[in-house]
Amino acid sequence: MLDSAGERDQATAARYIRVASRALARSGLVHAYGHCSARFDAQRFLVSPPKPLGMVRPEDLPVLVATTGALPAGALPEVIAHQCIYERRPDVGGIARFQSPNLVALSALGRTPRALHGFGAYFAPGPPLHADPRLVREAAAAEALTGLLGSGCAVVMRGNGAITVGTTIEEAVALAWYLEDAARVELAVLGTGLGAMEYTDAEVRDRAVNTGRLLERMWDWMTADDPESQMLTRGSTHE
Repeated sequence: MLDSAGERDQATAARYIRVASRALARSGLVHAYGHCSARFDAQRFLVSPPKPLGMVRPEDLPVLVATTGALPAGALPEVIAHQCIYERRPDVGGIARFQSPNLVALSALGRTPRALHGFGAYFAPGPPLHADPRLVREAAAAEALTGLLGSGCAVVMRGNGAITVGTTIEEAVALAWYLEDAARVELAVLGTGLGAMEYTDAEVRDRAVNTGRLLERMWDWMTADDPESQMLTRGSTHE
């Protein structure tokens, strides 16, 4: 990984978008709907083509979007959420917008995952819930969603999946898998009718680490055998 998507040329950044798109689809985090993006520079980002992410092909080009102003032709209306987050969060270099099954089911209960296992610790004490089930397609809704996200790495949308953010698109994609797995564990625990041993603050601090290539290894696993993955520049931002 590089320090930010802005350090990649446009062709390389586009390749990361395509690989990330297919990784989200292969992992069951998206279906016909969902999108991902990567910051290109301080004022622009690249977002996945307006098609199901599992159908993104090596010749497809992402859409270049400014962090302010009207969305360009080719950008889905929901991309306004990406735009607002990039404008308000200069630390964000990548975003994943997905609708994974366990997370959607849990959000229908008005819940988000607690820190009940290692992956859940990254979102402790739990990601905020955007309770409005309507599609985020307008500036006011995008502002509300971004406000809930705050300085965190995820926000859950009631009945409509979630958004994860990271310093790179690789990190955002890995966190998407973590969040869905946290929802799986939460639902399994709720199904027992028993109380859960939630992580303490100290346990969260010690477990939610980025050293040892933890996020990078998840990215490698999610993108294994992708037709373009071997063309990506490898590195690390977390060691």
